[in-house]
Amino acid sequence: MYIIKLNAIDSTNSYLKDLSTAAIPKDYTVVVAELQTKGRGQMGAKWNAESGKNLTASVFKSLPLFSVTEQFYISMAVSLAITKALSSFKIPQLRIKWPNDILSADTKLCGILIENVIKNNKLQGSIIGFGLNVNQKIFKNLPQASSMSLVTGVLYNKHEVLSEVLKQLEIHFSLLESKKYAEIKKEYESLLFRKNKPSTFVNSKDDSFSGIIQGVTENGQLQVWTEDDIIKTFDLKEIKLLY
Repeated sequence: MYIIKLNAIDSTNSYLKDLSTAAIPKDYTVVVAELQTKGRGQMGAKWNAESGKNLTASVFKSLPLFSVTEQFYISMAVSLAITKALSSFKIPQLRIKWPNDILSADTKLCGILIENVIKNNKLQGSIIGFGLNVNQKIFKNLPQASSMSLVTGVLYNKHEVLSEVLKQLEIHFSLLESKKYAEIKKEYESLLFRKNKPSTFVNSKDDSFSGIIQGVTENGQLQVWTEDDIIKTFDLKEIKLLY
């Protein structure tokens, strides 16, 4: 494992993407920054974190034998790895909010951004970025945000947290490479936030509706049992689950 530590960078994912344009980085190349000035999340969202208090990192995972059509399994495996790592630090009520936000009860601890490196229609590898709130105590105008320390009252060693996350990533990528897809999907769905509970959603037209999450498809669409007694599938751009 090759770890690059930086004081400040615009985005650890962008740093790894720039590296990969010249040559494919070594497997498990890790970039860690004390401060991200332009951290990114899903759907172009910004990720803001207090300098030195949290874990902002990206990992390059080589996946030369993995099919582009199976890429949501990468997201599921990464979500499970970070959940397992947090579980080892006694973080309670861990859940995965589709597609890959990590929650404690109903507050967000971690966001994940996965960007796949595809050349000649073949998946070369994945850049796995994650922002994990570790010791930050104040989140202005972010009512759903929390941190490991806020949840438990414990001050954590970020290096220990990173080490555990990387260990779990290796374990879960080993499961992926062993084609344990059914096992990964079953565990991911068991941790889905608000699964089997009546929930409120907003569609791309800002219309709200009620439904019950049933699970996900193999390509990552959310399966929702809607009010008209039909199970419908939705892409990330089509639907938003309200807390």
